[in-house]
Amino acid sequence: MTSTTTLIRQLRAILQLTQTEAQVARLRTAQARTDAVRRELTQNAANAERRSRLIADQLRELGGVPDAVTPLIGRVTALLKSTVEQVEPFDEALLQDLALEQQLLGRARYLKALAEGGRKPAVRALAEQLETAHAETVEWISIVLAEEALGGPAALRATPLQRATGGVTKVIGLPVRAAREGMNRAMDGAQEVGDLALSTVAGVTNRAKRLGGATREVAVSGRDASLSQAEAVARREGARDTEKALHETRRELGSLSERELPISGYDELNQQEAVRRIKELGNSADVRTIVNYEEAHRNRPSVVAAAQTRVAALAKETVGS
Repeated sequence: MTSTTTLIRQLRAILQLTQTEAQVARLRTAQARTDAVRRELTQNAANAERRSRLIADQLRELGGVPDAVTPLIGRVTALLKSTVEQVEPFDEALLQDLALEQQLLGRARYLKALAEGGRKPAVRALAEQLETAHAETVEWISIVLAEEALGGPAALRATPLQRATGGVTKVIGLPVRAAREGMNRAMDGAQEVGDLALSTVAGVTNRAKRLGGATREVAVSGRDASLSQAEAVARREGARDTEKALHETRRELGSLSERELPISGYDELNQQEAVRRIKELGNSADVRTIVNYEEAHRNRPSVVAAAQTRVAALAKETVGS
């Protein structure tokens, strides 16, 4: 028969992880792409806090008074996680969230088995609640990861530092990509392109953060023009990988011209027409191109939400296949 000590130990471990889960959900609300996702994350944090209280109550029932340190450890762990992940790629941060939920799911199932062996129906009922909640969250994060893999837009946005880290990594690698193409004559030009793109993304973007209104628009326009020029240079020099990477950077920043978009005449579409055309897109990369452009220009919430919903459907098909 399962000992009460074992049950208490597992409940305390689950309580600490659940406190971390609640704090992570709160941190993620700032990265929500739409209001609907923000509300969902807010509710997730509240649900995690509710589960924490239920776990603490069950600990008391078993004679294991919850310690005051466990909630603090959970908050500190979440804070450290959020700090470290700022210098990691966005997908790695999501994979860490997934690992946390999978550990909680595994412990919930183990707790259920322990409760069955120890003939503790109340603990078993709690474990079943935890199992259901974490199984749903594992599926949700898996779908968000699939959205990211398909080109998005994902339910969550990368933080500015995560985007900058990813962008700088891509840009620094541009001369290497050109070399791999075997185009020796393009090397000097590719190096210049890499320097230009790096200084543009890192320098101009940082300046733009300190500016506002029309001045910010001028800075962004200068960034877009510089990246477009860099792409043209790469095309002229025959550095195809470099050209492709720069085009991808422009796409991610939403700085493509209207004629480069997968929906013709996009700027002329009203909100309802834009939503309808997005729902017709069958390629997640095309959806991401549109949403990046939309967010950089008009940023209509219903249009962005429609794009995220469309990619979520595509991602769910991928995860389920």
